[in-house]
Amino acid sequence: MRRTLVTAIALALAGTGSVLAAPAPAAASTTTAPEVKDATTQLPRTVRPVHYDVAVVPHAGTMTFDGHVAITLDVLEPTASITLNAVDMIFANVTLAGSGRTALVPKVSIDAEAQTATFTVDKPLAPGRYTLATDYTGKIGTQANGLFAIDYDTRAGKKRALYTQFENSDARKFVPSWDEPNYKATFALTATVPANQLAVSNMPAVETTDLGNGTKRVRFDQSPKMSTYLLFFSLGDFERATAKLGDTEIGVVTQSGLVEQAKFALDSSVDVLREYNDYFGTPYPLPKLDNVASPGSSQFFGAMENWGAIFTFEHTLLLDPTISTQSDKQRVYSVAAHEIAHQWFGDLVTMSWWDDLWLNEGFATWMAGRTTQKLHPEWNTRLGTVDGRERAMSRDAVASTHPVVQHVETVEQASQAFDAITYQKGGAVIRMLEGFVGPDAWREGVRNYMKAHAYGNTVSDDLWREVQTAAGKPILDIAHDFTLQPGVPLIRVESASCDGHKTTVKLTQGEFTKDRPGKAALQWRVPVIAQAGGEAVRTVVEGGAATIEVPGCGPLVVNAGQSGYYRTLYAQPQFETIRKDFARLDAIDQLGLMGDAWALGMAGLRPATDYLELAKATPIDADPQIWGDIAETLTGLDDYYRGDAKRRATFRAFAIDTLSPVFKRVGWEARAGEADPVTILRTQLIDALSTLGDASVIHEAQRRYAAGDANAMPPALRKTILGAVARHADAATWERLHAVAQAEKTPLVKDEYYALLSSAEDPALAKRALELALTAEPGETNSAGMISTVAYHHPELAFDFATAHREQVNAKVDTTSLSRYYPGLANNSLDPATIAKLKDFASKHIAASSRRATDTAVANIEYRLKVRNERLPAIDAWLQRQQGTTRLGR
Repeated sequence: MRRTLVTAIALALAGTGSVLAAPAPAAASTTTAPEVKDATTQLPRTVRPVHYDVAVVPHAGTMTFDGHVAITLDVLEPTASITLNAVDMIFANVTLAGSGRTALVPKVSIDAEAQTATFTVDKPLAPGRYTLATDYTGKIGTQANGLFAIDYDTRAGKKRALYTQFENSDARKFVPSWDEPNYKATFALTATVPANQLAVSNMPAVETTDLGNGTKRVRFDQSPKMSTYLLFFSLGDFERATAKLGDTEIGVVTQSGLVEQAKFALDSSVDVLREYNDYFGTPYPLPKLDNVASPGSSQFFGAMENWGAIFTFEHTLLLDPTISTQSDKQRVYSVAAHEIAHQWFGDLVTMSWWDDLWLNEGFATWMAGRTTQKLHPEWNTRLGTVDGRERAMSRDAVASTHPVVQHVETVEQASQAFDAITYQKGGAVIRMLEGFVGPDAWREGVRNYMKAHAYGNTVSDDLWREVQTAAGKPILDIAHDFTLQPGVPLIRVESASCDGHKTTVKLTQGEFTKDRPGKAALQWRVPVIAQAGGEAVRTVVEGGAATIEVPGCGPLVVNAGQSGYYRTLYAQPQFETIRKDFARLDAIDQLGLMGDAWALGMAGLRPATDYLELAKATPIDADPQIWGDIAETLTGLDDYYRGDAKRRATFRAFAIDTLSPVFKRVGWEARAGEADPVTILRTQLIDALSTLGDASVIHEAQRRYAAGDANAMPPALRKTILGAVARHADAATWERLHAVAQAEKTPLVKDEYYALLSSAEDPALAKRALELALTAEPGETNSAGMISTVAYHHPELAFDFATAHREQVNAKVDTTSLSRYYPGLANNSLDPATIAKLKDFASKHIAASSRRATDTAVANIEYRLKVRNERLPAIDAWLQRQQGTTRLGR
């Protein structure tokens, strides 16, 4: 089964409040940038910031910082109070001054639950421009929220670096501010820092003053008008390398000594930025674009698109020559492409409120995929769009789903909005609509959108209107169908008959759901591209039905090219034709058909064995990514047999028999000039076969690990071999891995070892990993990940352990991500008792308005139990029929 865990790209999660948002009319803008009316806010609309002048003095040793801010603001209507966002701050020396007016000394009141500070004066202020100035102190955290510290090992000893992470609502921990995306302003940042360290912010440093006491004052240039969550500051023992593209300086910033490991990211950023300058028709507007690497990790994001200063954890930016793989290289590229896309979609033009977060994330997801395929066609990453769509549809097919454009009321709900619907469904819908209007019209619409809304805020319809105008096609209704309502359309092929070299196809539209079989179907206008061996035919299924004529009489593929966001249900005659001619189909259609076969089979709408039939029909020389999908799906299906050794052994025999001939063809050793997808497939097959208990693969991995030299464990296979060894580790092997982890001085490698320690199948070793996670040894930002890794093989053990040690675990997780973290640990459970535990935990510890993740975990467990109880018997019977048959064509 496909795993539904979403790789988080730029999932910045922050804040701790749960304040209800109330729609209020937007105030008139004091600038020429376009403003969104009636945008949601949690703050009074009587005041609007124009500029922040911020000075900070971080004290890394005491985990505190001093700050001073002077906020230029416009009072829009008479008011005696100014309310803004602030968390964990103490204020002093507050003044409020206006042109020609006597400076006032406001009183300060704090509402910790609302995350606000209110500055009150005796008489209402007249409309006009003022400056609110205050000294304040704040806290430096240990998780990626606000200003936080990362401690890491080097050969020279322990070091500490500081970074900021503000999306979605944590700028308020660094500077008192109107911490909402619609309150854009300019920022001027000054920092007093150790003289021997490098400070980085959104803009270049324009002045550095030696203060003569081991410190220096660094003044950064003023930023463009931007949202608070895009502000960035970092400080540490850093190294920086740069390249130029026109007038833009592109940089990478790493801990000292590792900048060479970011060379690929730097070179890639130059290529991507050049492509985006052309695509968007609006050149990148800042003088520099850095990508800042940090040791450690987060459970919920890997990178963040701060304007001019992207933040990325080392595991997604650096390529360590001792351990990095081709998959790592592609991930570095894809994430960089995603974050650089945000410099336009998100930074230059920002959604007005978190309801339209998908405008940032869905677009960047689509743009990264498009650009990676264009600039690196040898990777053949276009097939990855199917996997992303599958993850979105899996999430979208349960009752707890939500529309792409979703209603967000609280800080926690905003944090939960960073999910597969926002990213993968958002990207899939864009891909479908681009296919509908054509790439040229789509790009023209995007260019016009950028020009019309630069430095402003938008809602989704602003984009749709520009694309519709450029295309001359009515897309607004289609776009609304797929973004304003949840769910997955189901296109049924009621009949397909061939006559005179053309196929007449009758289609009906329903809805695909995993947990509501009797649900009344929603209606969509569905763009369909169908092909039957000849030219593709495009149509829109409206009103629930359509009849089309398709040239050719070959196997019918209704979602040809797989750009559509829908499931396709074929009647048995059409499926049988597809199965017989499967090897002739385009790889992307093979992958899409297998995704539909799996989902429909597990939902009971088709035989549960359809996927296995297609796997049998896949030739040994099929696209490596097809075999990668088969390997992942078989290991996922194997997990359903957990706890039933006899039936699992029968299934594993089939799965190993299916994958072994492919692995024999690929081999342990890389061949000169082999394609990158083959290199990646090698690691996927070793991982899958070792997971399935293939004794020969496990033994060879253990032999290579024992040998311990570069020939036995080349860098391209090192992580994969270590993964197989750790998964099947005994106590002695686990201790050996633990000793290596403790001795390792490279954070990127060290973090990998602690993840390995958490992957053991032995429950006793899994328990030791959980206990280790609560110590300081793995690093403060790695502990939560260790518990999650244990949860993949031992969900009940991990969930029970985490809830029993909730106070300690809470300190290891990003603050507002707690409502997602605990349910995620139970997500892979097959124990009905876990459902009651989840609901009980949520009732005690998760706000009623923030239980979507809990509801999703419950739905997922119920679905898994249904698959195990209702689908596995049919698979068992199919496996019995396969015993003794030969595997022709492999």
